[in-house]
Amino acid sequence: MARVRQGAAANPAPPTVQRVRLRFAKRGRLRFLSHRDVARSFERAVRRAGIPVSHSHGFSPHPRLSWVGAAPTGAASEAEYVEIGLTREVDPEQVRAALDAALPDGLDVLDATTAEAPALADRIDAGRWRLQVTGVPVAEAEAAVTALLDTDSLIVTRVTPSGRREIDVRAALVALTVDAPEPGGDTGPEPGRGGGGPDCAILTAVVRQTTPTVRPDDVLGALGVVAGLTPPVPVTATRLAQGLLDDSGHLADPLGPVPATRV
Repeated sequence: MARVRQGAAANPAPPTVQRVRLRFAKRGRLRFLSHRDVARSFERAVRRAGIPVSHSHGFSPHPRLSWVGAAPTGAASEAEYVEIGLTREVDPEQVRAALDAALPDGLDVLDATTAEAPALADRIDAGRWRLQVTGVPVAEAEAAVTALLDTDSLIVTRVTPSGRREIDVRAALVALTVDAPEPGGDTGPEPGRGGGGPDCAILTAVVRQTTPTVRPDDVLGALGVVAGLTPPVPVTATRLAQGLLDDSGHLADPLGPVPATRV
């Protein structure tokens, strides 16, 4: 007969009465945090801030934090999302402010709203990325992008813990543009990351969610295949937005109303 911990049935975990969705940024050196590190930081911050988070049932209860579309390790982001279950109703702005104060600088909570249907995962099917390619002239980047967009399919191979995966980058790529950094200006949303110099191209990529997900390094790998583009220094990747892609190429805010039109 299964053993039942005394008091477990009489004192179940409080139910979830509200869910709050949050958008947060991963900036600066904290872009090198893994998703597991980010999740642990949020769990500690929830406890530190005294937020009435609900927990799973069982012998090893965990706080009810639901994640979607985490950015890869090494990439910065202005559009990461998490949903938190609460045991009592709280103003979402209070949750945002309390968590933002409890998290380390570089994990910055930007927006919050009460969760409504559909689920958060159903509100995201694409993302917009900004790639700062230092050491590559704009003209060279433009030629590589043109070559990639002119192909119908471009397969790259990614090594994963479960083996090699073939990924069709071109099938997931909705748009890819090239710009020069503004003279003397900031080349990205992170403070202090200034001008990239004359040999610097800024790529903006809109990528559909696929399985597996196409990452910034996959796009760079595809550019290397079609045009031999090989940046001499590591590329700085920042996710600018996630959401549902409409027929004009706009990404709807996952914390806002669901758009009426979809691609």
